[in-house]
Amino acid sequence: MIFSLLILAAALVACFGQSDEFKSPWQNEKTALLIDPYQGNDFDWEKLKTDKRVAGIIHRATIGDRADTKYAERRAAAKKHGYLWGSYHLGLAGDPVAQADFYLKTVDPGDDELIALDIEGLGGSNMTLEDAEKFIGRIRKKTGRYPVLYANQTVVVEISKKYSKDSVFAKTPLWYARFRASVTDFPTTVWPGYTIWQFASEINCAAEKKNAAGKTVYDCGEPARSCPCQVAGTDRCMDVNVFNGTVRELKRKFPFTRR
Repeated sequence: MIFSLLILAAALVACFGQSDEFKSPWQNEKTALLIDPYQGNDFDWEKLKTDKRVAGIIHRATIGDRADTKYAERRAAAKKHGYLWGSYHLGLAGDPVAQADFYLKTVDPGDDELIALDIEGLGGSNMTLEDAEKFIGRIRKKTGRYPVLYANQTVVVEISKKYSKDSVFAKTPLWYARFRASVTDFPTTVWPGYTIWQFASEINCAAEKKNAAGKTVYDCGEPARSCPCQVAGTDRCMDVNVFNGTVRELKRKFPFTRR
């Protein structure tokens, strides 16, 4: 019983302390946080407001040629509650220009809203890097600005192998996905560092289990031992991100690229 309570306490611990850019920056009490939900996440707006470090929300808007069913209502609610707002498109294999047009038609982003492309991995159903260039180019042509790029270490390394600081990718602010307390192997060929770092999700905050088919699933109601931080009003499957700066700096720089 005591051991279970200790695990729970660790999962709910406030994210305070001192840190540098790649060493648990969320432990700095002045560092800004953002969450990035999709239609499968539930959260409590009133409880969320109690965490003053959470200054913005980046919501999934589209995936391939499908729209997120919660996007429109949550956009309205977030603005009502005073949050910075952004959206992302999860890129899939297929026509990248058509995906970009569908994304923009769905979100109709204002100049004060973040726009982003999410590349989850390499190969399979994921958008290729070549198509990602076309998607980014289309967004730039239609909006006059570059989207933020969400990428994990595998994708960042591959981009760093194939592209340079003169590439279109270097013009996109990096939204880095890495679920560990510190990073010592970040490649700096294209980006000098991250703008946003997704550091917590079901991967390191929810208990991992196997279903009847032997597939790995996550129990959002049961904590994992390694969860670095949980935001008030959210479950353990919520994606949590740290901005490379304070809440004040986030509000000044957001949405990172402008017309």
